[in-house]
Amino acid sequence: MPISKKLKLIEDKNLIAYCGLYCGDCPIYKGKIADLARDLKKELRGSRFDKTAEALSGISFFKAFSKYHQCYEVLGAMVKLRCRKVCKDGGGPPFCKIS
Repeated sequence: MPISKKLKLIEDKNLIAYCGLYCGDCPIYKGKIADLARDLKKELRGSRFDKTAEALSGISFFKAFSKYHQCYEVLGAMVKLRCRKVCKDGGGPPFCKIS
């Protein structure tokens, strides 16, 4: 087996958490949700959408926009949804009793 395939196999095994979950399938490990949340926050901030949401919230059909600031706060939390290290590299959730 070529070295590159052996290294890939080792890396893949490292992505299998102690509990049996495969980190390679996890959106938090991949960071896709965090990246999308970051990009959306940037776009909302750049277009000053808070002002638009405030104006829209006065219309009964768009009253959900009165919660825009809560939504923006949740996006901020989603930006932090990243797993920089897998369990086998000393990462994973601090509350995990397996690792």
